[in-house]
Amino acid sequence: MPVNDRIILGIDPGTVVMGYGLIHIQNNVVKPIGIGVIKLDKFDDHTVRLKMIFERTVAIIEEYKPDELAIEAPFFGKNVQSMLKLGRAQGVAIAAALSKNIPITEYSPKKIKMSITGNGNASKEQVAAMLVQILGIKKEQEFLDATDALGAALCHYYQNKKAGAGTKSYTGWKAFLTDNPKRKV
Repeated sequence: MPVNDRIILGIDPGTVVMGYGLIHIQNNVVKPIGIGVIKLDKFDDHTVRLKMIFERTVAIIEEYKPDELAIEAPFFGKNVQSMLKLGRAQGVAIAAALSKNIPITEYSPKKIKMSITGNGNASKEQVAAMLVQILGIKKEQEFLDATDALGAALCHYYQNKKAGAGTKSYTGWKAFLTDNPKRKV
């Protein structure tokens, strides 16, 4: 697929709930094509959860045939065990994409939030609300991990738009908001 016709899979990794979202870009028009969560809390064994993440990620790739994967990087928290489990979940999702020769880009949570809302410290709810406006998706509280994943995919698109192809540079945030009032949260 040419750069102006591609599918991006976004993943918000987790060992209890993993979110995924897919967007299709065609002639610089972005449309959501899939969004959901993989619930893993019914599995007590962490290794079984990792196996399920791998299998479901491969199944999503086989179903939607994405050209690229954008994945949220684990954030540094106080709980080392949680961070380790999250890193493993991310690694397994990356391995699934690699097994299908899908290029991978990792984004920090702050980068994704900044790209979608203009605020690197935005809440999951603010990211979801902005995606409702930008992409016209339905807002459902249950799917905040899925909207985070969709945010990763959209962030990847924004970061990789061709320079100068329909983009405009601004002298500051105020000038940007004047031309893009819907980007306010």
